[in-house]
Amino acid sequence: MSVALLLVSHSARLADGTAELAHEMAPDVVVANAAGDVDGGLGTSLEKVTEALTDLLADGAAGVVVLADLGSAVLTVESALELDDDLPPRVRLASAPFVEGAVAAAVTAQQGAGLDAVVASAEGAVTSIGPRPVVELVEAGPSPDAGPAGTVVAGELVGTVGAPLRGSDVATARTVVRNPLGLHARPAALVARTAASFGIPVRIQGVDATSVLQLMALGTAAGTELEVTAQGPGAETAVATVVGLIDGGFGEA
Repeated sequence: MSVALLLVSHSARLADGTAELAHEMAPDVVVANAAGDVDGGLGTSLEKVTEALTDLLADGAAGVVVLADLGSAVLTVESALELDDDLPPRVRLASAPFVEGAVAAAVTAQQGAGLDAVVASAEGAVTSIGPRPVVELVEAGPSPDAGPAGTVVAGELVGTVGAPLRGSDVATARTVVRNPLGLHARPAALVARTAASFGIPVRIQGVDATSVLQLMALGTAAGTELEVTAQGPGAETAVATVVGLIDGGFGEA
């Protein structure tokens, strides 16, 4: 079983909605919630949090990453960890935005990452939501500067954003977004999981292609031209696979 998530919110509706969104992005990850007080109203419950953590670990979770919505929820989680010495080694409370952190953590857990990596992904959600890289809208079809759309080229490349990629194990291709809403939540999660499966750096328009939040922050739509790059063993296959997903429009009309 992968790392699981526990959502500790004052509102059951907020936790349920966040869990639903995270599950859509990462269908194989267990996302539980300990929301509301013991009477079902707004608030938090030490009993609920402790019971949820114990159940997740008993069911075989590799670890549990906890996200809390407000300060008193954080205090409730911290109290649960202080009262049970068996919990802290396998449970981590992430300092992350509730919804964005949950989505980022779930996608990373779906990729089979360990506890530390899932926490880092949740906490990195703060910096993943920032200024958008420049993207270009073009008519669907071949790029005039890079040959036919989807052609994978090996060699030297300087990414649109970030550090240069150089060497014979670098591949790059340009393609045009086909689906109307671009890399919104579901397609972004699919691309992120696919990119991560190759185990090498993959970028789309210069951002980390394994980060669902960075992909969504690109703000793409139909007609957006994207540059896909990868570096390492199997770079050409990685680029071709990601380009194929984008070219296919993710099954959206």
